[in-house]
Amino acid sequence: MEEEGFDNVFLQSTQVPHWVRGASEQAYFQSGNTKVEVPIAALGGSVATPASGVKAGIIEVRNFQELRALGKDKVAGKIVFYNRPMDPTEQSTFDAYRGAVDQRGNGATEAAKLGAVGAIVRSMTTRMDDFPHTGGMRYGTGVPLIPTAAISTNGAELLSKAIKTDPSTQFYFKQNCETLPDAPSHNVIGELKGSTGAGELIVVGGHLDSWDLAQGAHDDGTGCVQAIEALRILKTLGYSPKRTLRSVMFMNEENGLRGGVTYADSARKKQEVHLAAIESDRGGFTPLGFGIVGTPARKARIQSWQPLFATYGIHEIGPGGGGADIGPLGQQGATLLGLIPDSQRYFDYHHAASDTFDAVSKRELEMGGAAMAAMIYLIDKYGLD
Repeated sequence: MEEEGFDNVFLQSTQVPHWVRGASEQAYFQSGNTKVEVPIAALGGSVATPASGVKAGIIEVRNFQELRALGKDKVAGKIVFYNRPMDPTEQSTFDAYRGAVDQRGNGATEAAKLGAVGAIVRSMTTRMDDFPHTGGMRYGTGVPLIPTAAISTNGAELLSKAIKTDPSTQFYFKQNCETLPDAPSHNVIGELKGSTGAGELIVVGGHLDSWDLAQGAHDDGTGCVQAIEALRILKTLGYSPKRTLRSVMFMNEENGLRGGVTYADSARKKQEVHLAAIESDRGGFTPLGFGIVGTPARKARIQSWQPLFATYGIHEIGPGGGGADIGPLGQQGATLLGLIPDSQRYFDYHHAASDTFDAVSKRELEMGGAAMAAMIYLIDKYGLD
């Protein structure tokens, strides 16, 4: 942003949770004398296993209702294996994700309530491969902290088959993660100053942090690049914005939202008024539209611009999510928009070692950045009221 000549580029300090994976995980299941190694990855926020690992009988369930029906007598001392796939019949993979991710977020807590010694969760992806997909989990209050990990979809299929063939199958896993004291970090912010001095701002952003298994290219390197590119396009075109435009790289979306909260808190203290905030956090795929969170009148105004986008294949402009990082700004009256790209491939890479830059199409990435630039231009030039 400095090289592109943005008017101001600065860091905004924030404290963030500090979880580290440690040495690579190990896992296998054993039926009789046969051992089969399977790929796993500790979930973010999980505790470690003992140094020698955990080995126990394993119970497969698809949801919390099945787990509770088993009762403590059958679960205590065992490892719980959550094996509910993302629903492949959902048109939107984000809807499929929302329908399955509770087992990742709360699986350890629900298993621990019944005395389990560990939890293994099927990766949140519709793709069959050997990449475990990590992600955040949380512990409830008053329950033991048991280690929990994601297993690849291929590994989950093998494990499920083994349990059905031999209910006495044992599972072993070892992980070395730990949570350290909060650490200092920063949001990174660049801006183009408004010409009218009205004091309103328009923000476009992505989040800097990613899970540690890969480069975080689609989650959310692409969003950060598009947030910078949207402002760069307007500057290159010689556009002089009425309102100050900010490109914000938020820190700590993945395990706490500290960056988004810090930004919103700072805005409130400085009495900054944000007219709108746009986020890209669904991968760098072909843009299809924008989700809008705001008043009916503002939604209608934005939707009235849909014919201008239709030529470029962007038709889905309507109610939807804005984005986790910009969510706190909505509480201050900002209209929130989330870029909606084609979702079909996103969860192939989400939180996995396969989320690398070679999986990003330059053309699709640029199209998303251009769509965001166009939306910023319309909001700035014509307003929302």
